[in-house]
Amino acid sequence: MTEQELEQQRSANWRTGGNAVRTLEDARSFIDTVGFCLMYPDRSLPLAPSFMGAYAGSAAGLPDAKHAFADPRAQEATDLMVRLLRERAAFELNLSGDTNLVVAASLFPYFYALIGDRTPKAPPAKKAQGAAVSELAIRIFAALQKDGPLSKGQLQAQVAREPSLTALDRALGELWSILKITRVNYTLGEGASWDVLYRWAPQVVKEGIQISQPEAVSALVSRYLETVVAAEQEEIEQFFSHLTSRSKVREAVNMLLQARELSFVPVGARTLIRMTPPPEQQRRRHG
Repeated sequence: MTEQELEQQRSANWRTGGNAVRTLEDARSFIDTVGFCLMYPDRSLPLAPSFMGAYAGSAAGLPDAKHAFADPRAQEATDLMVRLLRERAAFELNLSGDTNLVVAASLFPYFYALIGDRTPKAPPAKKAQGAAVSELAIRIFAALQKDGPLSKGQLQAQVAREPSLTALDRALGELWSILKITRVNYTLGEGASWDVLYRWAPQVVKEGIQISQPEAVSALVSRYLETVVAAEQEEIEQFFSHLTSRSKVREAVNMLLQARELSFVPVGARTLIRMTPPPEQQRRRHG
């Protein structure tokens, strides 16, 4: 495989070769094909498709999350993505800072298995980083559990002592980081609306609780490699380090290599890892 062939395959998978995603049907097809993608490109995670790129049909001149407000395409892309959230064809999670991941419904249980709470109806105890959840986050969870979905304005009015929007965002982030809650809608007037995940998507939560973490990592690494076609070990670890430890990613890659589900492929001067092609595809290539 040449570098040019690799880029062409990625462009086809990521819909950045002119085949833009513009309809709800297109968006469903795209997210089902890639499995998961960034909402906006992120310099710290260069090897990943983005919903913004698929909407634009190009990888050039795309805004990142901080500058999306200045790009008229961003609101249109967001509206389309939110339609996927509303019909539960996709879910969102926050990787780090401003970086949100849009995930196909079929794959979301694996993400839940990695970072979700195994007692979804219980009040939150710890954040993804292991620190205790704030008192405000606990109150917000209780309000959503009782009356959700609720917008930030509604939450601010309901939660005692009317917290600032900054404090509210921080507490929502704590709950989102362990998938106790999920964003279920967004409008220009009210902003985001949130609900407890176990009520919004009970089947996803039920499936996720039953999946082991090693199984989840292996499934997600495999899907990632299908989407990016081939990647360096470091690129795989870098992407998933936002969700789990690098050592767990390394173990999953090694296990899949030993099982011959993954294999090495030379691309230019580099040796990358890819999904092992089916036997008939290999025979055609060498025949």
